[in-house]
Amino acid sequence: MKVLITGVAGFIGFSLAHEFLKKNKKFEIYGLDNFDNYYSVNLKKKRISELTKFKKFKFFNLDITNRKKINNFFKKKKFYMIFHFAAQAGVRYTRFYPKKYIFTNIFGLINILDACLQSPPKIFVYASSSSIYGDQKTFPVKESKKHSPKNIYATTKILNESIAEFYSRYFNIKLIGLRFFTVYGEWGRPDMFLLKMLKCFYTKKVFYLNNLGNHLRDFTYIGDVTKIIRRLVTINFRYDKHKIFNLCSSKPISLKTIINFIIKRYGQINIKKIKRDNLDVLKTHGNNSSITQITKYKKFMNIELGIQNTFEWYRKYKIYKY
Repeated sequence: MKVLITGVAGFIGFSLAHEFLKKNKKFEIYGLDNFDNYYSVNLKKKRISELTKFKKFKFFNLDITNRKKINNFFKKKKFYMIFHFAAQAGVRYTRFYPKKYIFTNIFGLINILDACLQSPPKIFVYASSSSIYGDQKTFPVKESKKHSPKNIYATTKILNESIAEFYSRYFNIKLIGLRFFTVYGEWGRPDMFLLKMLKCFYTKKVFYLNNLGNHLRDFTYIGDVTKIIRRLVTINFRYDKHKIFNLCSSKPISLKTIINFIIKRYGQINIKKIKRDNLDVLKTHGNNSSITQITKYKKFMNIELGIQNTFEWYRKYKIYKY
């Protein structure tokens, strides 16, 4: 059975592809990516080189905003499942390239959805984000919580959910939206907190700590994320044509707590504290009961062990060079 993953050179796309290739031998994984230079292209290529070790992986260098090429790619292909994780990520980047978020995140999704109408998959899973909640007053937030986006990225993810709702009703496609909460771990994104800090640790550069480290994040280990997704799409459960889930550990922790753990275990980091960026939310904390009840997944990775795993991977592959 053929499975398509867009954004396969990205953090979550790569990790899910790797999980399927290791655990589900019956799936043939087709991966799309265009090696966008938002962060290290060499790191993305390194991820793909890890996947090409598997015989059942096929890679295609394609831009999801190129409607003609996407339509041609889908011709005569029947995908059992589609995971649409290709997107322009990042919050601060929205200040400088807002149009890129619109074209990639909105038109990119529409292009993939339109193309798959030729032969709809059994399940279409797409990436949403916890950023759609913005700053909230009560926690943990449930999927029904009112949206309060603080940046263009979050706004595009809200529009993604609205587009998915329309396609599910009008074209009778089953869609699942996953609101990811601060995913971390091996093969992570170098623009995110943990890997940025690890790079400063290894290169002896200054780490700029936003809001004095008082932010709280619902850190969710990549191994938990991929296992939950694999369970979710391989079990039979009844749901409406469009279902949205929070995907999180539901265990928020402050950034300064993580920093203190790393300093205690590995050594000092040159830290400069700066004021809060107004594009950032102060706290994320999701209610994960919907997805854990369906998947029966309860045992999430301990944050300290998850950091150790990330640290060991970072050192082994010398990621600070990327």
